[in-house]
Amino acid sequence: MSTMTVPYIDLSAQWQDEKKDLLPIIESVMSSGQFVGGEAVEHFEHKAAELCETQYCVALNSGTDALVLGLLALGICPGDEVITPPNSFIASTAAIIHLRAKPVFVDVQPDQNIDPNKIEKAITSKTKAIMPVHLTGRIANMSAILKIAEAHNIPVIEDAAQSFGSQYAGQPSGSLGKIGCFSAHPLKNLNACGDAGFMTTDDENVAKCVRQYRNHGLADRNTVEKFGGVSRMDTLQAAILTYRLSRLAQMIERRRNNVEQYKSLLNFDQVFIPEEHEKEFNTYHTFVIQCEKRDELQEHLIERGIETAIHYPVPIHLQPAALSLGARKGDFPVTENQSERILSLPIHQYLSEDTIFEISKCINEFLAK
Repeated sequence: MSTMTVPYIDLSAQWQDEKKDLLPIIESVMSSGQFVGGEAVEHFEHKAAELCETQYCVALNSGTDALVLGLLALGICPGDEVITPPNSFIASTAAIIHLRAKPVFVDVQPDQNIDPNKIEKAITSKTKAIMPVHLTGRIANMSAILKIAEAHNIPVIEDAAQSFGSQYAGQPSGSLGKIGCFSAHPLKNLNACGDAGFMTTDDENVAKCVRQYRNHGLADRNTVEKFGGVSRMDTLQAAILTYRLSRLAQMIERRRNNVEQYKSLLNFDQVFIPEEHEKEFNTYHTFVIQCEKRDELQEHLIERGIETAIHYPVPIHLQPAALSLGARKGDFPVTENQSERILSLPIHQYLSEDTIFEISKCINEFLAK
């Protein structure tokens, strides 16, 4: 049996590709002695807001804190309800729980994003926000979601952690709802060399509120207007992210080309890949196929040196931490069915066409058995 070595993501290759450019940037920050705040952070915020076509961007230390502080800025209080899907990374629900609010789960569609047709039934007098998750880099059906939200006067907070650079009907991710929340974790398309995140909005009061929350609630050095915490983006990460913003379009194009090659090679009779609709421009943070015997396929690929991932094998409502929320197996059948079928294939920008051909060949061989 011939094997190769294909990592799911290749951060070492990214470093080798960018090292010549990044080393002077790192040296400049370290030489400046400015490690928290400053012009580098403000410059990143300006560039990110420009790309998201929003008035404001607030740089933070993680996508999770973007969600927590964004919900805080919306006035979410203990006992309030926030509608969200159960198939996301745990941070989506955890952000709601941290505020002692209640996540209200709504099942998803075949494309893994929240089903707008089921949102209205979940709305109660306690519903204070709708939080769709743009999973895999595909923006949820925001036209339908926003219509419902406007009819009920409920704000929408986009969990856009996986979708920086994606578009829906020509509008960038993070510009569609009241607030957009992004992660710049090392595994994201726009990635820092450590934890980082940011929030976007057109609301000046929301931006001001989150800026205060990220820095102990300080209005100035000696005046605390509200109790906050520490959620600042490091200056070094801001400088690195600003550089990587300049390469983002090229990286997205490579990932989209990789997806097209996969689609041209994989056996669609036994593999389901959600269609990219006319309104969508997907950046493919992950490239997820759905198939029977997922676990056996993953093992087959591991034996041939091909690393894959599952995002996510256990839905949030079935996690031990979520038992107190009252949801049980069978409550969200689409999510639960997908959790047994989904498999994320390598999609990073350093894959060669030959490698994608070999991965597809291995998958088709397994499916043909």
